[in-house]
Amino acid sequence: MSSEPISLDKALTYFDALWSPRIVTRVNDYDVRIAKVEGEHIWHVHDDTDEFFLVLHGELRISLREPDGERTVLLPQGAVFTVPRGTEHKPHAPSGAAILMFEPTGTPTVGDRHDEIPEHVDSTTGHALNA
Repeated sequence: MSSEPISLDKALTYFDALWSPRIVTRVNDYDVRIAKVEGEHIWHVHDDTDEFFLVLHGELRISLREPDGERTVLLPQGAVFTVPRGTEHKPHAPSGAAILMFEPTGTPTVGDRHDEIPEHVDSTTGHALNA
């Protein structure tokens, strides 16, 4: 962990992978992660922990499957939202976004239960990429 300030904008320049969070620091037993996102993620659920989102740039939408039905929340730049533990959700960012997440260390990004993870294809080579 760094004892110096961390520029999130600068940290975001160090990687291009989408839906692949990077840990920028830790707070007690929690990871502070940043990610670049675009398009759709997968439906997933974290059985034992809430998931906190802060939109740094762009706009994020999170679809939720709740007891009363399905709904989507819209998070513009600067907005925060917490998905309650046990709630199926699917983040998506049609125009792309940069986000910050706050989760217990070791929390899988696809949750404890999830839809099948699609194979991503490199548009320049046509080869499958690791999801």
